Parts: sequence; structure tokens; C-alpha cells
Amino acid sequence: MLPTDDKSRKDLPLWDFMFGYFPDAWVEVVKVAVAGNKQHNPGEKLHWARGKSMDQMNTAFRHQFDYGCGTVKDTDECYHLAKAVWRLMAQLQLDIEKDRARADQ
Repeated sequence: MLPTDDKSRKDLPLWDFMFGYFPDAWVEVVKVAVAGNKQHNPGEKLHWARGKSMDQMNTAFRHQFDYGCGTVKDTDECYHLAKAVWRLMAQLQLDIEKDRARADQ
């Protein structure tokens, strides 16, 4: 979550990071999200169907392994590393939510 005070908010240059550092990479991660949504939630608005595939770390590693073996793109033409990034972001999100829930107890 974003902080609410002005200084802390200004200390998080989200736009500059997202579009200044890796704009093409983020586009590819969004493509992975769209492709996954079409596969797991056909006809529905883009969302993360959390319960449909929860093996984030093994799946991320398999995509990294494929990349490491020389296969840059998967059979659906999405980049393996974009799929790995999506999975790692999913795991990070789950970990953050778990920490937040513990802090709220």
C-alpha cells in the first residue's frame, strides 16, 4: 500500500521506476498477465485467480530453467523470464500480505 503522508509518497517514484527503468520488460509481464487471464478466466476482466495455480516458486524456476537452456520464449510467444517475473511478483505479494496480516493481529 502507498503511504499517506506527502514526503513518504514522494519518496516512491513509481512512475519513474516503472517507465524509466524497464518499460519494455513491464509490458511483457502485462502480456503474461493478459495471456494467463485468457487461459484461466476467459471472458472475465483482468484479475489474478489466486487459487488456480499457486506453485509460484517451482513455476518461476521452471521458466528460468527453460531460459537458461536457451529457450527465450514459451510456446505462447511470451518470454519465459516475463513469466518468471510474474510468478516471483505473485509470491512477493503473498509474502507481503502475510506479513501485513501478522502485523495487524
